[in-house]
Amino acid sequence: MSAITARKSFVQQTDNLNSTSSSTTNSIAASPENTPRQSPSSTSLSSLGSNNDLELKTVNGKLLDTYGNEFHLPDFTIKEIRDAIPAHCFKRSAAKGLGYVARDLASLAATFYLFHTYVTPENISSTSARAALWAVYTFVQGLFGTGLWVLAHECGHQSFSPSKTLNDTVGWFCHSALLVPYFSWKISHGKHHKATGHIERDMVFVPKTRDQYASRVGYYAHELTELMEETPIVTAITMIGQQLVGWPLYILANVTGHNYHERQSEGRGKGKRNGFGGGVNHFDPSSPLYEAKDSKLILLSDLGLGITVTALFLIGSNFGWANLAVWYLIPYLWVNHWLVAITFLQHTDPTLPHYEPQSWNFARGAAATIDREFGFIGRHLLHGIIETHVLHHFVSTIPFYNADEATEAIKPIMGQHYRSNVEGGSLGFLKSMWNSARMCQWIESCEGAEGENKGVLFYRNRNGLGVPPQKLSPPAELEAAKSDL
Repeated sequence: MSAITARKSFVQQTDNLNSTSSSTTNSIAASPENTPRQSPSSTSLSSLGSNNDLELKTVNGKLLDTYGNEFHLPDFTIKEIRDAIPAHCFKRSAAKGLGYVARDLASLAATFYLFHTYVTPENISSTSARAALWAVYTFVQGLFGTGLWVLAHECGHQSFSPSKTLNDTVGWFCHSALLVPYFSWKISHGKHHKATGHIERDMVFVPKTRDQYASRVGYYAHELTELMEETPIVTAITMIGQQLVGWPLYILANVTGHNYHERQSEGRGKGKRNGFGGGVNHFDPSSPLYEAKDSKLILLSDLGLGITVTALFLIGSNFGWANLAVWYLIPYLWVNHWLVAITFLQHTDPTLPHYEPQSWNFARGAAATIDREFGFIGRHLLHGIIETHVLHHFVSTIPFYNADEATEAIKPIMGQHYRSNVEGGSLGFLKSMWNSARMCQWIESCEGAEGENKGVLFYRNRNGLGVPPQKLSPPAELEAAKSDL
């Protein structure tokens, strides 16, 4: 058996192991309201001066994020978080929610009217000037469209108004107009909130483990410390691909979602995997992302998309496909870009932990998110979805217009576990995309971690940035193959 054959065989075995359970441990945590205190953080008053806690941390090993900052497991409960938030922050207003929808729709309509009326050959003779202005149109409409997307997101979380019927009606119309399968997304997104940071149950931007990353690039896990850094051009190409097609790949093939579908409670995941043709998507009622009871809602989502696609076809047929591309398709790509960028940066950062089942609970997962700053665009056009995401993961039913006050209320409870990166404002947000892409390539446990700490995983990379990855021994299969040579 050659070393090359051994490599291929081992990589294939790794892929198979990653798609099935590595443990029979029950990953269902206690009720969020009663999430147990397990490992006191350094900000907890109850942990100060506790020799037992210090000894436990020493025995379990030190946890370091990618920057080298020491990390302690959160010890607060969801009840403490909720109790800290003023009661009026939970109040939802249908009138206010509908007012924001009307504002965003009016902004979309007014922008189209102004450009369609005035950016014409009769008014602007220069073709290049008109092209530049229409490029501005696509960008602006992309921002307004993303704002409407966020309001439909509010509907999905029932934070839009006290009425579930109104929420789902508005959400279905708004998301369908943006080619989003509303109920299908709502169900899978709810599961993301229930398992944020859980590497086997989360639904969005689940990072690759060290073995998975090594398999992807064609190496063994122990060889990653010996690889040359990824060239910036490769990082840039990967980012461009993610921003262009990340959203369609997610809803069509569950890319970036977990791949443990064999565990689906109704047996719907047998033989199904992420990827095209794998049977995992947001359109098929038999997808393992859903239960049988969800079938009618999935079909209703598909109906909404069918209506929008039909309308777009009629517009293209009557007014020209080039016009349709400028009026709708390019702004649609901008919406997808902002959606992917926002979600990526909410859950990908050198400071954020991820958890194996034995170390995860709801409070820890909810805290594994980060707030950022995008200036006027983020706070007003995108309804604060970038600036108050940490709070949103603890209590997703608080409307966005109350989220700033609620965020300030939970900061003392979270202490050092509240994360934000507001440096540089809007430009800082964009720079963070590059920083995270370069520093956050895979997750692994920290060197020397034992017990519960061994299930806390942080990002590492092959680019020589931050804490270096662990040096591992070659697998026994490779050593045996070498001895046969």
